[in-house]
Amino acid sequence: MVKEKRPGGLPEPPKEIYVGEKKRKINWKRIFFIFLGLACFFAVYFSPPWPDAVDPLGKHFPLSQQAKGAIGLFLMAGIWWVFEVVPIGITSIAIGVFQALFAIRSAKDAFRDFMDPSVMFIFGSVVIGIAFTKTGLTKRIAYKMLEIVGERTSMILLGAFVVTAVLTHFMAHTAAAATVFPILLAINSLYGESEKPTKFGKALFIGMAYAAGAGSIVTFLGAARGPAAAGMSKEFTGRDIGFFELTKYMFLIGWLMVFLIWLYFIIVLKPEKPVIKGLKEKVKHMMKEIGPMTIQEKLVIIIIIAVVLFMSAQSFVPALQPLDRAAIMLCSTLLFFLLGILTVKELEEIPWNIILLFGGAMSIGFCLWKTGAAHWIAVNWLAMFKDAPWIIFVLGVSVFVLIMTNFIMNVAAIAISLPVSMVIAEYLGVSPDVIFYVSLVAAGMPFLLLIGAAPNAIAYQSGQFTPGEFFKYGILMSIVLILVIAFFVVTIWPFLGMPILLK
Repeated sequence: MVKEKRPGGLPEPPKEIYVGEKKRKINWKRIFFIFLGLACFFAVYFSPPWPDAVDPLGKHFPLSQQAKGAIGLFLMAGIWWVFEVVPIGITSIAIGVFQALFAIRSAKDAFRDFMDPSVMFIFGSVVIGIAFTKTGLTKRIAYKMLEIVGERTSMILLGAFVVTAVLTHFMAHTAAAATVFPILLAINSLYGESEKPTKFGKALFIGMAYAAGAGSIVTFLGAARGPAAAGMSKEFTGRDIGFFELTKYMFLIGWLMVFLIWLYFIIVLKPEKPVIKGLKEKVKHMMKEIGPMTIQEKLVIIIIIAVVLFMSAQSFVPALQPLDRAAIMLCSTLLFFLLGILTVKELEEIPWNIILLFGGAMSIGFCLWKTGAAHWIAVNWLAMFKDAPWIIFVLGVSVFVLIMTNFIMNVAAIAISLPVSMVIAEYLGVSPDVIFYVSLVAAGMPFLLLIGAAPNAIAYQSGQFTPGEFFKYGILMSIVLILVIAFFVVTIWPFLGMPILLK
């Protein structure tokens, strides 16, 4: 820009220097929720001592200063995650920082959880999704599915949910979601609205996360929570829950929830377009363009099948049971890079925001557990139902597990609730089988928060919805889940032979 001379030889100041700049607006809503979260933490942490929780047998559970800090941090993290006042991964870092600064747990313990095997399992699952995308397998599978379901958007949603749920019968729901996610990205790109959030996109990705949870309860292969809960149940009852016995009681409720999820989203988030016109022809053309399957695609399929079979065999081969699933999953990551399927470029594209999210989820979960805060909450909640009708108590267990599993590991939610609920169940004459199954159903479907399950966080990568929207749509589905549990406890499970009340 040429500067003009003013009288006296001084240059004219540039007039365009502020052109195009906008005054930055203060986001008062964001500031409000930042301070609301902090206020909740400090109010709980510095509050006077709280009374002990007392279970029906008279055992006392005191609440230490560290346990109060865990509850306060639990509330702060929930507020920050739901309203996304900072990136969700940064909220997770805050969880570790606050534990260390306020002596809730040592820094070593707080931050060690960020590399927990469960977090590394999620990392490995995400890498599988990247491998599917890089090789072109995602598009191939997506196009094949679209050939079958046709052009109607409602049927495309149903097809996506069914495929997700079926995969969770044979592999961990995290791996299933990571496998399906890039396929759904390919489908969403054909919707014709680029990456802009749409009702169809929200339904597609939120519904996928919900369907992964619903499908994962049907077999012991769907998630670690099943074998863990069965082990705990055996400690209390002395009876093993068989592989096919679990499926006998869970198949109908799991698949009913898959179809209710589909029905819910085609009503609440009815796609803007009833059909994607010309999709069939477009898919045929694209199938021709991608050509025959490449060697890299075949290698990815072989590696994934091997990993899934190996993890599945753990349920039947005792010698394989000591092997950690994260290590097995990470074998696929090593092979992808050793065989040149993935390169450093793909490593740099990993969504670390999501990995950090689950690191924080593990940290707050262990924090609540190790400090005794979770047991204090469980006893106070479940003890309220010790004099209630048995069905109210059973639903109270369901609600408690459902709330806890949205904030902490679902395995931890079951570990916290089962001991207390089993004691109260015997007091009320309720069969331990009922408590086992309702806990497992509720733990498998965290519909409110992204940290509740890995598929929720994986779906968030789509950019089609916010944490607040996920929470909003999950409220009604959580209520539906409790009603479905009540229906099965009263009618379906007794018909299938499950003992409901102790004789």
